Amino acid sequence: MKSHLKLAATVALAACAATSAWAQTAASDWRPSKPVRIIVPIVGSTNDVLARLIGPELQKALGQPFVVENKPGAGGNIGALEVVRSAPDGHTLLIGYNGPLAINVTLFDKMPYDPMKELAPITLAVKAPQYLVVNPAAGFTDVKDFIAKAKANPTQYSYGSVAMGSASHLTMEMMKSAASFHATHIPYRGAGPAVTDLIAGNVQAGFFVPGNVQGFVKEGRLKLLASTGTKRFPSTPDVPTLAESGLKDFEATSWIGLLAPAGTPPAIINRYHDEMVRILNSPEIQKRLHEMEFEIVASTPKQFSDWIGTEIPRWGKVIKSTGAKAE
Repeated sequence: MKSHLKLAATVALAACAATSAWAQTAASDWRPSKPVRIIVPIVGSTNDVLARLIGPELQKALGQPFVVENKPGAGGNIGALEVVRSAPDGHTLLIGYNGPLAINVTLFDKMPYDPMKELAPITLAVKAPQYLVVNPAAGFTDVKDFIAKAKANPTQYSYGSVAMGSASHLTMEMMKSAASFHATHIPYRGAGPAVTDLIAGNVQAGFFVPGNVQGFVKEGRLKLLASTGTKRFPSTPDVPTLAESGLKDFEATSWIGLLAPAGTPPAIINRYHDEMVRILNSPEIQKRLHEMEFEIVASTPKQFSDWIGTEIPRWGKVIKSTGAKAE
């Protein structure tokens, strides 16, 4: 009897090992059979930059064209919904960020999809604090001066954001609530037009990740007042954090990740994850991302799923406390 049990256990272990080996082989062997679409639900932002950095690298590794398509609108919901509705076969991917994955769940009265159930996380690629950036002609000297002038002239100032429901949008709403001032929100379809209008003086301020504004700051066309992290950026050690500038414990992080439609087989998710981790940690891509002040995360699918799960209530609390709504 004992020998039979021993034999059964050995067979079971061998079967498990074989299944595991097959799964690993399947993941390492999978390749797309036609061009892959990378949907970016915003225009002209670091999301777009990241997509165009990884696309050619994925193409080299997997042997098919990776085509970046910008599908902006509804705070990123339009592009995300297109991925949700796509076949879960590894040929449509989403560059996701705070807005359509976490913020919009509370910001919108009715969401067209459930980001926790209808998208399959692959990896949380990068995270970064933001800069509070202003037009130099507005004459703001520092954060305290910005707040004082906004309080004294509640209808005079407006701020731009990369999209409704983005971290760019909600971070200013957090600041308005914390410091009790008013500024009118002007949402744009991406960082490009938002920064262009800020330079032109059509809006006076905004929160943007470093990669969207660094060049214009160096040229003197924009001015940095503060950052939203817990510590100063290494590239701008003279620019204080908002917490240092009088807004105690203020912190807001922007992040970007890669996802697929729910139901995508684990072998495909794992193949993309393995390739993304390799690409994000390659010297050339690392250099480009660090130049934009991004922290490279390269998480597992589960870690990314857990991250989204914690970000939804975190931003939800901000939205409820500030009274922000989707315009």
